Amino acid sequence: MDVLSQNEIDDLLNALSTGEVKIEELKGTAQQVNYKNYDFRRPNKFSKEQLRTLQALHGVFARILSNFLTGYLRNNIQVEVASVDQMTYEDFIGSIPSPAVLTVFSLEPLKGTAIVQFDPMFLFPMIDLFFGGKGEAPGSVREFTDIELAVARNLAEKVLENLSMAWKDIIQVKPVITSVETNPHLHQILSFNEIVALITLTTQVGDATKGFINFCLPFPLLVPVVSQLAYHKSFKPDTTDISIQETKRLQYWLGFPMIELTVLTGQTQITVHDFLQLQEGDVLLLNSKVDQDMDLYVGESLKFKAQPGTLGNQLAVQITALTSGGEQDD
Repeated sequence: MDVLSQNEIDDLLNALSTGEVKIEELKGTAQQVNYKNYDFRRPNKFSKEQLRTLQALHGVFARILSNFLTGYLRNNIQVEVASVDQMTYEDFIGSIPSPAVLTVFSLEPLKGTAIVQFDPMFLFPMIDLFFGGKGEAPGSVREFTDIELAVARNLAEKVLENLSMAWKDIIQVKPVITSVETNPHLHQILSFNEIVALITLTTQVGDATKGFINFCLPFPLLVPVVSQLAYHKSFKPDTTDISIQETKRLQYWLGFPMIELTVLTGQTQITVHDFLQLQEGDVLLLNSKVDQDMDLYVGESLKFKAQPGTLGNQLAVQITALTSGGEQDD
């Protein structure tokens, strides 16, 4: 854009007054300039690069959370990043449906508070799984009971623990829950004009209807680390820096899955007529010898050889060898 001097401005005004330059010609020139509206009440504080970094960071968090919830509740739970955007706190509050569960938390040592919001279509199936159900959503959305809110707070603690693991690439944080709210309009933690980063995660609990999780991270909370969000960095879980507490927690949850072991004493073939005539006390001739090792299956895979015996008052087997196929799997 060229800046006119005072003499050039005077000459232009004189040309307009004498008719040498027409106003229509100036309007045509002005229309060639592209202008972009900018709302000074709602400035963009996060750059596009910083938003992309937040998306990559929470993409790692979504994978960590999917694996944790699947093992924790013994059900297929998928979590993915849907969008990362910036908006005012007023717009975020206005977009929350009712009923809703909002967990207000801090990320020590960062100063300030943030919000994680659970959609009812995510929270109701999770609560159903907590109480031994199949993870089904109710036919209609209703208000949450006090017991359900207590379960929601427990779930929020688990979610935030995994959030801190994903954030280790940026800063070591300790999430602390301040309160759990059901009415967002009665709990204002920020000015309505404050800019926040909104991270939306889509969720799928089994075959239930898709839900979502919203993380509202105010700009003042992220000020100490906002410069690090501009770095070009590939965010991956750091497996070389696993604390003793995390290792114990992993070992604890790995100890829960049940493994089916089957011992095959021997096999034989009989006719259907003989099978229908079997009575208590009948003897079947098997294709294995008394001193021969029996096959021990883990699931449907043959892994070990074993010998029969007793342990106390119960039948038992003693593993004597590893089969040739058993050492191929971890």
